Amino acid sequence: MNTIKKILIILGACLAVLYPVWVRVSHLHWTLNTQLIINNLFPIFGLAAFSLLWLHAISGVFEPWLRKNFDFDTFVQWTAALIFIFIILHPLLLLTNIHFRPQTLFLLAESDDIWLGIIGLVLLLTYDIGKALKKRGFFTKHWNKILIISTIGFLLTFFHSLALGDDLQSGPLRIVWIFYGSTAILATIYTYGLKRLWG
Repeated sequence: MNTIKKILIILGACLAVLYPVWVRVSHLHWTLNTQLIINNLFPIFGLAAFSLLWLHAISGVFEPWLRKNFDFDTFVQWTAALIFIFIILHPLLLLTNIHFRPQTLFLLAESDDIWLGIIGLVLLLTYDIGKALKKRGFFTKHWNKILIISTIGFLLTFFHSLALGDDLQSGPLRIVWIFYGSTAILATIYTYGLKRLWG
């Protein structure tokens, strides 16, 4: 692959993550108010985490080709670390804003949408726990199941974000988000279903 194509792919991947963040940041009004700053920041981490997770889902479809042309393992390692940080910061900042009173969460929005986020978070964290313990027999044996579980967590966070994200209720970003979610579902079906069936 020539250098220009590689650069375009890298720029496309960066744009996929930075565009949602830019939409959020461009609509913010910053003041020296700690609560407002935290309230502005926590959605940014959610948007960035989901966008990176989308890149993971899509890259699974093209993994053999990507491995030939890029340092795929390094990409997964660094983006997985960022995803872990972002999915921790997203709820942590929100909890900070409501003074760590979880019951207050359910006064902010529909409980079903909040539960989607909580369950999605737990399932996503199974990947990080499994990765840390991957050398142990149980996690090595069930690694593919852990990947499927974390992918389900990703899909739950899609519905969570689409229902609760202020920037996702209308406009171009909502269309982009539906595209992300739809293509991630198709990528998941291919990666964990059709690809293995045909392989």
